[in-house]
Amino acid sequence: MSTDTQPTPDGAPSAEEFEALQSRIDELEDELAAVRSDVDDDPQKMVIIATKGTLDMAYPPLILASTAAAFGYDVTVFHTFWGLEILHEEKADDLKLSSVGNPNMPVPNVVGALPGMDRVTTRMMEKQIADNEVATVRELIETSIDQGVEFQACQMTIDLMDYDEDDFFDEVETGVGAASAFQEMVEADIQLLV
Repeated sequence: MSTDTQPTPDGAPSAEEFEALQSRIDELEDELAAVRSDVDDDPQKMVIIATKGTLDMAYPPLILASTAAAFGYDVTVFHTFWGLEILHEEKADDLKLSSVGNPNMPVPNVVGALPGMDRVTTRMMEKQIADNEVATVRELIETSIDQGVEFQACQMTIDLMDYDEDDFFDEVETGVGAASAFQEMVEADIQLLV
C-alpha cells in the first residue's frame, strides 16, 4: 500500500488501489484469453510410426489414427519397413496373418508352420472381421484420409523394397525420410511406435 493513499476506515482498498487491482485483473484476463486462443488454434498432434505389415498389425495404427483425428488431433502416420505394405495400393487388400510366433493364435506353432496355414488363419481373421462388421484396411485408410490423417511412406524403405512411388494410395506422401519423421515426433504431443 502506498503512503500517499489512506485505507478506508473499514479496511477496504481505496479508490486508487481498487483501480490498480481492476487494471491488473484486466491485464491477466487478456493474457489468459491470448493463451487460450493459442491453445485452441493449435490442435494436439499425434505421430504414429507403423513398422509391421501383417493383417493384424495394420489395424492398430489405422484405428488409433482415425480415432485421434475424429477427436480433432493433427495425425501423421509414418510407415517404414513392412508397415509400408499397408499403404501399398495392391497389397493393402491382401495382407496376411502369420500363424507362427503369435502366442494368441488358436493353433500351436508346429501346426502353424505347416504349408498353407498362413492362408487358413488369414481367412479365419478376414471372416471374423466381416462377421463383426469391422472396417477393412482399405476402408480405414480412406476414412483416415477423409478425416485429414497424413500418411507418409519412408523413402529409404521404398528404395529398399524396390517399390515405385505410384504403388501407393494417391494421398500418401512419399519421399519422406527418417529425419522428417523424427522432427514430426519432436513436435508431437503423442508419439507411438506400432
